[in-house]
Formats: sequence, C-alpha cells, structure tokens
Amino acid sequence: MTKRTTFIFSILVGYIVLQFLWWEILLVRQSNAIITLKQNIAALSSTDDSIILRDIELLQQKKIKQVYMIVGEGTVFLLIMLFGIYKVRKSIKREAELANQKSNFILSVSHELKTPIAATKLQLQTLLKHELERDKQKELLNNALTETVRLHKLVDNVLMANQIENNNLSIQKENLNLSDLLENTIKRYFSDQVEKNTIALNIEPDVFYSGDKELLPSIFINLVENAIKYSFNVIMVDVSLKTINHTPVLEIKDQGCGILAEEKNTVFEKFFRSGNENTRKTKGTGIGLFIVKSVCDLHNINIKILDNQPTGSVFQIQF
Repeated sequence: MTKRTTFIFSILVGYIVLQFLWWEILLVRQSNAIITLKQNIAALSSTDDSIILRDIELLQQKKIKQVYMIVGEGTVFLLIMLFGIYKVRKSIKREAELANQKSNFILSVSHELKTPIAATKLQLQTLLKHELERDKQKELLNNALTETVRLHKLVDNVLMANQIENNNLSIQKENLNLSDLLENTIKRYFSDQVEKNTIALNIEPDVFYSGDKELLPSIFINLVENAIKYSFNVIMVDVSLKTINHTPVLEIKDQGCGILAEEKNTVFEKFFRSGNENTRKTKGTGIGLFIVKSVCDLHNINIKILDNQPTGSVFQIQF
C-alpha cells in the first residue's frame, strides 16, 4: 500500500475503535443509571429495611454482572474486529506486493524475449547482407540456434507457470530411463557448456523412474540454468545421478554465490528474487525454481538445498 492509503486506513481504523470504546462506555453508564434508579425505587417501595437491603444487594450484583457482560462481549467483539482488520490489511499488502512482482515479471519477460529475438535477427541479417566464409556462416548459425533455444526455454517456462497457476498441469506417468532422459536433455539445451566442460555429467546408467517425460526435463533445465546464471566468477556445474538405497538421487552443484539460509524455502516462490544485490542484477523472471518445485510436488519428489563447499549450492532431488 502507498503511504497515503496506509495513513487513511489507519485513521479510519482508529476512528472505529474509539467510537466503539465510547459507545461501550455510554452503555455501561446507562446500565449503571438504570440499576441505580431501580435501587432508589426499591428503597421507596418498602418500609422493611431488610427487604430494602436485600433488593439493593441483588440489584448491585446484577449491575456488576451486566458491566462484566458488556465489557466482556465488547472486548471480544473488539478483538475480532481488530483481527479482521489485521487480516484485511495483510491481504491488501500481499496483493500490492504480488501486483508489483507481476509488473516486474512482465518487464523481465519482455526484456528476456527481446534479447534472443534481436540477437537472432542480427545473425540472420548478417548472413543475408554479406558473403561470408563457411566457418563464419556456421558460427552465426550456431549463435542464432543458441538464441532460439534460449527463447524456447523462456516460452516453455511462461506457459508452464500459467498452467500451474490455473491448476491445469497434470502428469502422465510412464516407466522412464531417467539416465537417458537427463543426459539427452542437458546435451540438447546446454551443448556448448558440455563441450566446454563447464557442465560435468556424472550419470549412473540405466536408472529407471516412473514419471512424466514431458515435465521432468523442466526440472533439469531450470536447475542447470539457475546454476549457470548465479555462477559469477567460476562457471562449473556438476550434474550427477546415482542410486542410493534403491532411490534415484539427482544433485546439481555449482560454485556460485550460494543461497542464504533464510531464503532456502522462499526461493521456490513465484517471482521471488534474492535479496542479495548481485543476484538482483542478474537477468531472470523468477519463475524457474517455482516451476521446479511445482513439478516435484506433482511427482511427490523431495527437493532440498544444501551448501556446496567452499562456495555455491547443491540442489538435491530424491525421486
């Protein structure tokens, strides 16, 4: 909420509370006046002192009970009202934050879409306008293909995030060779990094798992993309798959900036960007890890974040 809205909201709440307390005081005063009047009537209507004292005592007790009842009910109502106001304010604040995050997301996506499109366009225009040697042509085409793959990953993420948000994402399980699926996915989307040995594959052969062959690759792609993105000094990503106690375990390690302990749960939230200044400057939409967690939840897969040594993070997935 804006400061002006917060100020107006606070004034309104304060006015309601004060009005409520004032009417409660008036109600107690009126009840006291009625009881006092009844006591006076009782004193005038009888000549027996014992009867008068008894009636006055009963009316006094009734007066105390009514005061307790009014104050008690009023306090409960006030607490309920304040709790409701707190929840409403919290909800409004959350909606405002979400709206701001969505706005930043749209700006980020727009920028992320423009970059590969502009790069691909430049590569193709260069090929059309100039007579280049075969090696140079091949280099430009490879660059264009790399940007196309990048664009494809981004579009897939946006579409999948929308499906998750609308509860339209379902899984079709089948028995898969997880080893082959992982290796083929990494080599397809990160061929340059694999060739340059910035991505090391340590995959145990013939590890099988029952899952969705269309959804599981999104876990691999987003985790590796995330590891590369936040490796500012040394890009070295280790992708390992092995069987531990008959359970497939995937680990993706990097030597990047790492993740703060207090953010290890919140990084999976939609549109989340780390509070670290370096990571905020990094390009991204904030939906990659949200997709990872959502696909893991659909498969009942356990995912956790560990610290790598001496620096970096380890995303461990137990299938």
